[in-house]
Amino acid sequence: MRDYRLAQHFLRSPRLALMLIGHSNLKKRDLVVEVGAGSGVITSALSKRVRQVIAIEPDATTVAKLTENLSKRGIANVTVVEKEFQDFELPDEPYKIFANPPFHLSSEILHKLIEDKNPPEAIYLILQKQFALKLLNNTRHYTSQLGYQLTVDYETKIRLPLKPNDFTPPPAVPCVFFEAKRK
Repeated sequence: MRDYRLAQHFLRSPRLALMLIGHSNLKKRDLVVEVGAGSGVITSALSKRVRQVIAIEPDATTVAKLTENLSKRGIANVTVVEKEFQDFELPDEPYKIFANPPFHLSSEILHKLIEDKNPPEAIYLILQKQFALKLLNNTRHYTSQLGYQLTVDYETKIRLPLKPNDFTPPPAVPCVFFEAKRK
């Protein structure tokens, strides 16, 4: 039985995860924090492209599956943390964010990131398109207060649209791959 308190739309394909990472500025030397790691589709892809991944996942059952999946693949550069992201202390060193968070937590996650004493160098999120458009500072769409706050220090853009069948379960709303890079 699915726990809808943890409702999330997971990427189906490791190939898609690698493609999205290819559309980011992630480098081999980077430390990346992944919010809502799930069973590890994105985590495994990140582990191939960056120095270290900190995979945050609050659900104990999902953490067990994630840990098992990483172990089967012999992936050693991932630290799994079983914790709500809001209770996680962000790194003191430079880091980047790459995540497919539950949509209802997107705003809360962004607030935590940009208001932290050490905000990330770059933020890559899979978001509802309508929410992502409000984070862009332009004249074509309404920019939210969070969007204005974000664009003080970050350049924002929508990198790619995503299809419902890219996810399991498929979301009922359009989704995009969003980027915010420090100026």
